[in-house]
Amino acid sequence: DLWALFAITAPGLFASGRRFAEEYVRPISAGGAAGNSAGDSAGDSAQNAAALIAKLRRRIRPLMMRRTKELVASELPAKQEQILRVELAPRHRKLYDIVLQKERQKLLGLIDDLDRNRFIVFRSLTLLRMLSLDASLVDEAHADIPSSKLDALFEQLDDVVTEGHRALIFSQFTSFLRKAAGRLDAAGIAYEYLDGSTLHRADVIARFKSGDAPVFLISLKAGGFGLNLTEADYVFLLDPWWNPATEAQAVDRTHRIGQTRPVNVYRLVATGTIEEKVMALRDRKAKLFDAVMDDDAVFSTALTADDIRGLLE
Repeated sequence: DLWALFAITAPGLFASGRRFAEEYVRPISAGGAAGNSAGDSAGDSAQNAAALIAKLRRRIRPLMMRRTKELVASELPAKQEQILRVELAPRHRKLYDIVLQKERQKLLGLIDDLDRNRFIVFRSLTLLRMLSLDASLVDEAHADIPSSKLDALFEQLDDVVTEGHRALIFSQFTSFLRKAAGRLDAAGIAYEYLDGSTLHRADVIARFKSGDAPVFLISLKAGGFGLNLTEADYVFLLDPWWNPATEAQAVDRTHRIGQTRPVNVYRLVATGTIEEKVMALRDRKAKLFDAVMDDDAVFSTALTADDIRGLLE
């Protein structure tokens, strides 16, 4: 991604994407992984990675000017972020483990040729992510298995609504948002709903901003950017993604200029599932980019074969 930016803004700074990967991306990534290992070779790799990061910083510094929100909006109220770890119910756990073993066996032979098998691989990863949320998203035959994720959400949400706060609830899966909407209906809690199929988007947003519905259900793709929703002061992220910038943009719908109250952010993560692996992967990618940019920026990169193996461990 960094090479693509400079290929447009500073053509010729780096010879080609392939050369950039060989000279910087692979050795830096290898050094970051080696930093968690023991031994002389691991230490050498880590030192080499550090030297390359320093070299890359020097080369791009004259072309970089980054103005983060923290620099230009220091008057913003505090933002508290917390990970809520959710244990799957016993029947849900048993089903997840069975499906995980099946998908792992299917994928391990396909990962080495990722370009050819990318669709199959990502379909399996998506299946595991959906199963981490609610078994009935994968097969309605499992509708009798309770969703621990929804139970954990509503345990928090009941207090939020009772105390007069307003909340944004994000998920990448509209099918799961509809499950949450059903629970809200059953509880008698008013809400607005926005996803990519919403016809009168502006009207829905205006109703939330001017009304008193305490909850706004939003798909990450439809509402992760371009909205000003400072009326809310709580954010719930129901499923993690390996691009932390996407989640940061969702949180920034409410933690932005115009917000007058502290913002509380909750990330719900199902323990012992692919969601924990996704969190570890996104943190590793964020740290790598921080090392290059020397501040708190993050970026998205395509998943590699090694990344996918890690998700299936």
